[in-house]
Amino acid sequence: MHFLITLLQDLDIDEKLKEAPDDYYSIGILIGNLVPFVVLVAIAYIIYRYSKNKYKEE
Repeated sequence: MHFLITLLQDLDIDEKLKEAPDDYYSIGILIGNLVPFVVLVAIAYIIYRYSKNKYKEE
């Protein structure tokens, strides 16, 4: 699984930052790298809450 994630990610963040035309580009890179993780955490939390509430109702 770790190998698959490594293949899908672009790990040249330092290279992108060096070639950045301005500071706003680096902010975009930061946001672009954090958004997928935040979305995955949110989905996991929603699934957790749904399962917890479903277990309580039974």
